[in-house]
Amino acid sequence: MSRLPVPGRCRPADGRHVLATERLLLFTPRTRLDLVAALAACADAEAQHWLGTQADEVLPDPGIRRALLAWRPAGDDGRRVPRRLAQPYVPGPDDPLLLVCVRRSDLGYAGALELEHRTAEMGGWLAPACRGQGLGAELFRAGVALAHTHAGLATVRAGAEPGNTASRRALAHAGFVPDEGPPRHTLPDGRVVEAVWHRHDSTAASRCR
Repeated sequence: MSRLPVPGRCRPADGRHVLATERLLLFTPRTRLDLVAALAACADAEAQHWLGTQADEVLPDPGIRRALLAWRPAGDDGRRVPRRLAQPYVPGPDDPLLLVCVRRSDLGYAGALELEHRTAEMGGWLAPACRGQGLGAELFRAGVALAHTHAGLATVRAGAEPGNTASRRALAHAGFVPDEGPPRHTLPDGRVVEAVWHRHDSTAASRCR
């Protein structure tokens, strides 16, 4: 039986949230393994072309990335997690809300969702094996729920490069509509790219308990 967090049992005072879609379970990382697996999911060249993560946060070795993504969340596949990766992850009070996501079918790591609650901006990514299956729309729908019914945000925004058709299509399927915003955006690695913006509104924003 899985010991993963249960949807509806958030601990907002500790910065911990749990959501589920049809095929994904999303939760605040519990261990360092959850965190580095989330980073491994977006460290390949295709993802980094769009995300531009800072160099010290990228896992450059493909073998290490594959090994991390082959694990299951700590305690859920019977393997003993190395002590360093089993260390608890504690989100900081000013950190963006980061949720790692796993496939509900096999509990494999699938990607992550990040919400900067101070600016109401959201982003997300999927592991290479999970792309092209419509999971992006589910990921962003979970982001909508996180923003509107967990973080109390009436509006959440997401940016993408004009050429990132997969991300823009997923946002549209999740109910986002075009929005105005800065035409250029600086990625974490310093690259300046063109940007188009999308937003999702709610008239009944609330916070989870």
